[in-house]
Amino acid sequence: EVQLVESGGGLVQPGGSLRLSCAASGFTFNSYAMSWVRQAPGEGLEWVSFINSDSSGPTYADSVKGRFTISRDNAKNTLYLQMNSLKPEDTAVYYCVTSDTIVVGSTEYDYWGQGTQVTVYA
Repeated sequence: EVQLVESGGGLVQPGGSLRLSCAASGFTFNSYAMSWVRQAPGEGLEWVSFINSDSSGPTYADSVKGRFTISRDNAKNTLYLQMNSLKPEDTAVYYCVTSDTIVVGSTEYDYWGQGTQVTVYA
């Protein structure tokens, strides 16, 4: 059974940083590209970032480019999202996601974690 478990969310002031983690199990993590998707209160899903199975080709939404960094540790079956210079508009539930085939920028995935809440407040 595929399991994705996010952690690392919390409350932070504007300009602060958080590092999200996603622990993966039940599948061959190092064979799967991964993405992060977020959902702000009352809004739809927004794709945030993508990384290939071998850590190549990190890609970001314009809204987070230059502030967020996606990475992974295949030895630990873990995906990360380093978030710096956080803004109130980054407030959302962040999901770790994957599929057998990923379309970069999509919000449609086969496998989802439970999400972790990030709240940026003044």
